[in-house]
Amino acid sequence: MKVVRRVHTTQKNKSKIIKEFSRFAKEYDRHNIIQSEVAKQLVAHLCIKKYPAIIDIGCGSGEIYKNIQKNYIFFDHFIAVDLSKEMLEIHPSGNAVEKISTDFNAAEAYASFDTQAEALIISSSALQWSQDLDFTFSWISKKAKKAYFAIFTSSTFKTLHRAAKIHSPIYTEDQLKQSIDKYYNALYETHAYKLHFESVYEMLNYIKKSGVSGGEKKLTYKQVKNLIKNYPLDYLEFEVLFVDATSRYFA
Repeated sequence: MKVVRRVHTTQKNKSKIIKEFSRFAKEYDRHNIIQSEVAKQLVAHLCIKKYPAIIDIGCGSGEIYKNIQKNYIFFDHFIAVDLSKEMLEIHPSGNAVEKISTDFNAAEAYASFDTQAEALIISSSALQWSQDLDFTFSWISKKAKKAYFAIFTSSTFKTLHRAAKIHSPIYTEDQLKQSIDKYYNALYETHAYKLHFESVYEMLNYIKKSGVSGGEKKLTYKQVKNLIKNYPLDYLEFEVLFVDATSRYFA
């Protein structure tokens, strides 16, 4: 598999998402090529080298934490938040690391850590699965003044969706921006990625095991067979919205 990058300046669904991530938790790091690249790029946006607290929403196996360590960004307290306990088991531990298993789609999640104006909220490859964007950003914006997000948009897998005649289960870039702008003053970058494969079968296997599908299983056997025969590309497309956000709540 080869990565190419280009830069432009309901309850039922929730259970499916977590099942997919957790089922492949032990081999997740071998299949999260794009998520790893996205986390690396997101951490590269951080301009401050010390925070009293960093809160990682949808932390997964710890790509944000690993890149923060590599970039010598320091903190007194790191809070790793994820609904999947299996992912939290994989996430690096430490004296300053607190792991919280909770659902960012529920208000109770935000009661699990304190509001700290000078803390940093960060989230990579997770918030596209928000069940209600306004709910999510309203709560997050009250927990810290500064935030950085990387969120997959509906242009991810766009050719695959078109070929299979299905709709993306995640939000468009415009929908994300409209919600974020209600709660933050934000700067945006859109990054496009291509991940190349030797075959469509390998591509579909990657989708299944990487977690980028969020557990969506919309393709019938007939659709899969048709994709294997007729998919016009040798790569998958991904689009990620990078957000440098300052909360209006603390203005």
